[in-house]
This record gives sequence, structure tokens and C-alpha cells, in this order.
Amino acid sequence: MSASGTAAAGQVEQLLRQVTPGRYDAYEALLRALATEQVWMLLWHGQAGSPDAQYGNMEVDGLGYAPCVTSAQELSASGWNRSYEVVRGTGIARTLYPDHYGLWLNPHAPGGGVGIPWLDLRRIATGLDALPAGPLRLAEPSIEIPQFYALLTQNAHRTPVVRSLRRAWVQPALGAPYLAIGLDVYDTSPPSVDAVRTMMRQSIPAVPEGLPVSTVAMSDDYDPVAMWLRANARPFYDREAQAAPAPAGGYGYPAQY
Repeated sequence: MSASGTAAAGQVEQLLRQVTPGRYDAYEALLRALATEQVWMLLWHGQAGSPDAQYGNMEVDGLGYAPCVTSAQELSASGWNRSYEVVRGTGIARTLYPDHYGLWLNPHAPGGGVGIPWLDLRRIATGLDALPAGPLRLAEPSIEIPQFYALLTQNAHRTPVVRSLRRAWVQPALGAPYLAIGLDVYDTSPPSVDAVRTMMRQSIPAVPEGLPVSTVAMSDDYDPVAMWLRANARPFYDREAQAAPAPAGGYGYPAQY
């Protein structure tokens, strides 16, 4: 192992010792170190690089994790006597998160090590600065901005690719809270993406100064904001509901409401 690799492994292990409940800054620093360095994945079956290689797995609070160690020294300390595979943090993140598996660092260590949930592996895989730091607190927005919603709804109606819009107030573990707009679209072709960007660009001027607004694709099965919106938020714009015919009255009587 190179000298730089040794120093990096030491950095990951130093940060591991700093992670405690509520220390989101230390945890975020750990994610950044993990994103650029290597881990030693413990193989339950097979050899590194072989078709039958299979990572170990463990379950904590109903969630699945693949165990690993953070250096050759920790591998020796763990007593693991089967094969292992050395993988970059970004590589293992891309492998695990689509199956909703997290990564557990040094489970043999005093205190049991530290678990990285699959949602944070997704952030490592796609870029830590591209997605908000969790855990997220999500709720219906309480801020009153009717002008923005009216303009956005008007522009959405003029953008045929938009099926519906939802909204949430998002408080990341680190950073400022923001308004998230969930975009449900009929297709994601380049012209459709450009049309949605134009819709948002035309609507943003109605947002009060200083209020951050972000968008999220409702089709993203791995985004925690999109998952919350699907489960908890009704659309404030729904093209198909607007187009639905009014219910007819029964036997000549007017419809009852």
C-alpha cells in the first residue's frame, strides 16, 4: 500500500473515532474521506474478482449492510479468515445502494463500528454536494408564497410534459432548509428536460428573495424527498385531474357534493 493510501486510511479511522450521535459535521467529513479512499470488503463466498464472490451481510434495525474494514491493520485485528476485496469507496457505494444495502465500517471495533446507510452511499456515488445531507426532516411547507405557486401552476399547464407537481419543506442535517418541488413528467427526453427547466426558470422570479428552491424527479426511486412526496404529499397541480370530466348526475338528478 502506498504512503498516501496509508495516510488516507488513517484519516478515515481518525474520523470514525470522532463520529458520535449528533455530530453530523464529523459524519459528513467521514463520508468525504470514504468517497475518495479504499475499503476492505469481507467476502463470505468466493475470491476477489471471481464470478461467485459474495460480500458478507448483516442486519441492523431491519436494514441490510455489507461489512468492511478500513485498512490492512483493521483486517488483521478483525480476525477475518476468508477472502476480501479492496474497493474504492465510490465503487462499493455504486454497487450497494441500488439494492438498498448500506456499508458497515469495522464492525469488530469496540462499540461496533459505524454504519453508512444506503441513502448516504447514494450521495457518495452521485456526489456529496449534489444531494442534501441526511437525515432529512420533511414536512408540508408552511411558508405562504401564493404568487409563486400560481405562476408555477400556470407555467406547468403550458408545459405538456408535466403531469403533476408536489411540494415539501426540507431541513437537511447540515445546511439551510429549502422548498422542494417534486416534478412528475411523462417522459425524460432532452426536449422534455429543457421544457421543464424553462418552466422553472420562468417561475423562479416569483420566489421571495433568499428562499432556496430545488427540484426533485418523482420518478427517482432512491431519492428520500421523492419517496416522502409520493407517500405524504398530494399534488398542488395535477393535469389529469383537471382534465377529468365532472361526475354526472344520477337518473336526472344533479350530482351530490
